[in-house]
Amino acid sequence: MQSIMYGKEPGESFGEHYQIERQLAKRAGRYTFLARDLRSKSRVIIKRLFFGEEFEWDQLKLFEREAATLKALSHPGIPSYLDFFDLDVAPGHGYALVQSYIPAKSLDAQLKAGRTFSEAEVIDLATALLDILCYLHERAPAVIHRDIKPSNILLGDRTGNSIGTVYLVDFGSVKTLTPQAGGSLTVVGTYGYMPPEQFGDRTVPASDLFSLGATLIYLLTGQHPADLPQVDQRIDFESATHLSSTLTRWLQRMIAPSLNQRFSSAREALKALQQRSVQTTLKRKKPVGSKVELTQDAHALEIVVPPVRVSMGGLFGIAFIGVFAIAWNSFLVTWCGIALAAPFPINVVFLLFSLPFWAAGATMVGGVLFGLFGRVRLRLTLTEISQHYEMFGFRRAVAPSSQRHEITKLEITKTYFTKDSDGDTVEHKPELLIWAGTRKYGFFRGGTLSPPELDWLSKEISHWLDLPIHT
Repeated sequence: MQSIMYGKEPGESFGEHYQIERQLAKRAGRYTFLARDLRSKSRVIIKRLFFGEEFEWDQLKLFEREAATLKALSHPGIPSYLDFFDLDVAPGHGYALVQSYIPAKSLDAQLKAGRTFSEAEVIDLATALLDILCYLHERAPAVIHRDIKPSNILLGDRTGNSIGTVYLVDFGSVKTLTPQAGGSLTVVGTYGYMPPEQFGDRTVPASDLFSLGATLIYLLTGQHPADLPQVDQRIDFESATHLSSTLTRWLQRMIAPSLNQRFSSAREALKALQQRSVQTTLKRKKPVGSKVELTQDAHALEIVVPPVRVSMGGLFGIAFIGVFAIAWNSFLVTWCGIALAAPFPINVVFLLFSLPFWAAGATMVGGVLFGLFGRVRLRLTLTEISQHYEMFGFRRAVAPSSQRHEITKLEITKTYFTKDSDGDTVEHKPELLIWAGTRKYGFFRGGTLSPPELDWLSKEISHWLDLPIHT
């Protein structure tokens, strides 16, 4: 095997078949060269690890893992493994990894050359990279890149309307994740593109999603992620971009600091991205005459349903309950007056006996007041869902708040009929329900919203949550 000094000069050789053209990179005892295979006359990339003063044993582990991983992979967006051999390098020893050469520029180089990326191009780029990540993460064991950033993504020349061929390179930080391991124990990556868990010596497939999201933000803003402001430990990129709300929310989930709020897999992230255009077409205009208030942005969606007195049907219902409540409570006043006139302790027994009836009367009065002056507020944010009844400045939660990641289902029920205790038929009108575990939120009091309003709100919520509608 041929001995060389540092292999820096053009024309020198690696092994028996590779001639150096130029050095591309160097870091801590590792060199990357562009070379030519003298047998096939094709260009190749050679990575060399040198056992010198800067050498650390973790580097050898990563170097051997990169070689073994590339040898097992076969994807058009990933460099191909070609060769691996010992290298006698005076005054020490080393290894060389040979992989295919990809004639394309990195995203980092293109940005520095002045190229900008539109929202449509970023979506195309994300789709291609997620396809690569699906291939890596769905292997057994899963392969985690751990260093996705603009300089490790190559983009070939455009072809027609396509953004060009996308490649993910530099697997020098790769980790294979066995079911028993649960995460990695070596901190690698690049500041600004590393998720919080990676700083804590733990890496999972969703960690690559954070790095991809940070990379896309760099393309859209032209600013390094670490230079952008942070809000609640999350990169605040919204003020530096003018993106559609759907892409904004998708990116927010990609870079969520908590794994519970991030997409759980590349497949899930890809599906959400591909459904984005479909969801946009599902958005509908507010029905004419509706008094429902809906506000939304990239951070929250809020729906306020006003009192039912805005509809004549609701007003007639309230009037009926109001008249019955007056009669009911008038009877109770008379009853209590008679009870008070009775001798002790009979009067106390009568008053205690009337308490449940007073509770029923108070409930009816409360229902009438709420129908005239109350409203329902449903609020969805990136982290939680909450719903309250509001009246005269007072609020009461419909159910305890739930975490956003607990939401599993959006449903519109159908009209159905049941029999009450007297055998009369009772109609149950359609309801709009958001399920978070066993808790439900939405508009399920029947008759409050018209069918067009239910249809409109369900489409808006489905669009915001990236959830299908079940009927």
